[in-house]
Amino acid sequence: MYCYTLPENYANAEMSKIDEWSRRNKIKFNDKKSKVMLVTRRKRRENKNITIYLHFQPLEQVTQMKYLGIILDHKFKFQEHITYVAERCTKIIHNLSRVAKLSWGLKNEAIAVMYKGAILPLLTYGAPVGNDAMKYEHNRQRYVQVQRLINLKMARAYRTTSAEALCILTGMTPITLKLEEAVT
Repeated sequence: MYCYTLPENYANAEMSKIDEWSRRNKIKFNDKKSKVMLVTRRKRRENKNITIYLHFQPLEQVTQMKYLGIILDHKFKFQEHITYVAERCTKIIHNLSRVAKLSWGLKNEAIAVMYKGAILPLLTYGAPVGNDAMKYEHNRQRYVQVQRLINLKMARAYRTTSAEALCILTGMTPITLKLEEAVT
């Protein structure tokens, strides 16, 4: 078995190249906003702490970070992103439900417009990137629960109605199919 380890000063040598490039192109990196994340799918138990310096300041090492609205974790599983989006959509739906009561409030068409304009873009944003995460049932189920919640408000149905029946009653495409459309 062949094992190759990087020299201890290798990462800092690479950072000095980046620093030199940034000076040439008149770009300044903010060492307070910059973070380091080691991306690996290895299951070995080895020291995963690395120290990288920028402007003679050590950068903070994190296990997840938000980049362009997508939460990336150190194993690219996207589970944190799916949880974050589902919770955010659920908060929006609960705030909407205060207005859309069963006997009064918003009409079904207005709720459908809000779903298509606010909830669906949140759920499908980054779908091509996290497509591999959607092959797991528990990740798909989180998005189905969010769609079921808004469909309950649209159909004004009982809470025991199934998610599939609610999609038929409201005329909405199931979220799993919408995610597959967004990927292709």
